[in-house]
Amino acid sequence: MSATPSTSVRTAAARPREGGEPALNSRRRGNERSAAAARRFLLRHPGIVRLGVVILIMIAWEIAARWFMDPLFIAPPSRVFTSLGSVLGTAGIPAALRLTFFELAVAFVIAVTLGLVIGLAIGLQPFARRSLMPIVLLVYGLPQITILPLFILLFGIGAASKIAFGVTHGVFPIVITVVAGVQNIKPILLTSARSMGASRWQVLRWVIFPHMIPSFFAGMRLGMSGVLLGVLLAELYVSTAGIGYFTQMFTENFDPTKLFGLITMLAAMAIALNEIVRRAEIHFSRWR
Repeated sequence: MSATPSTSVRTAAARPREGGEPALNSRRRGNERSAAAARRFLLRHPGIVRLGVVILIMIAWEIAARWFMDPLFIAPPSRVFTSLGSVLGTAGIPAALRLTFFELAVAFVIAVTLGLVIGLAIGLQPFARRSLMPIVLLVYGLPQITILPLFILLFGIGAASKIAFGVTHGVFPIVITVVAGVQNIKPILLTSARSMGASRWQVLRWVIFPHMIPSFFAGMRLGMSGVLLGVLLAELYVSTAGIGYFTQMFTENFDPTKLFGLITMLAAMAIALNEIVRRAEIHFSRWR
């Protein structure tokens, strides 16, 4: 007995269309392969992700500054970047940039030197580590802005007070990371080096320094940020020159375009210093 037309229609509807499932699976596998390839590409090129984040921030900043924020307090990035020439043309700005960069460089070198010496002196001696490290942590936790007047009394209002205040902000992170790096060295390495007749300098050069490079350069990056903060704080409060002084002046004059332009130059300066530290880390990491 032949099937009725309605039964044939139901049977055809229930039967999967020929080639439907294989095509769907093929598209799914293709999408998965594309997603995996995109992930591998982004892992190989992390700079693209960073660039994308920066672009998104700039777009959000532009939209907020143009349509949602008071123009007396914030300027859009397009106006900031186009005003960099006029900011550099402002009387006193080039000299202020040179002065601030000089103060940053000198303070950073002093902070790194002191931090390395003090960190090794504390980290290599268990007694010094137990007795002095709590004092270092205590002083590091104090709000140093409260003792800025003491620096002004001791060093005056010139570059010396800014450099000294920057050093106090940058030296403690370096000391702490150096001590942590020394503690991570396996004692068997030090014992082996001494048993083979290595001098103190050879132990430092071939055992201690290579094993503390990651923590030391991490401390240098933190110390650089601290030095930058200390120098700018000192310039904001007592200086008659430098980027901090002009930052305060543009803020009081409600000139956000020049203010953000100056901050952009300051960020470029910090990026340049960070790149110097990164290249030094790559160079000295060859010891390992």
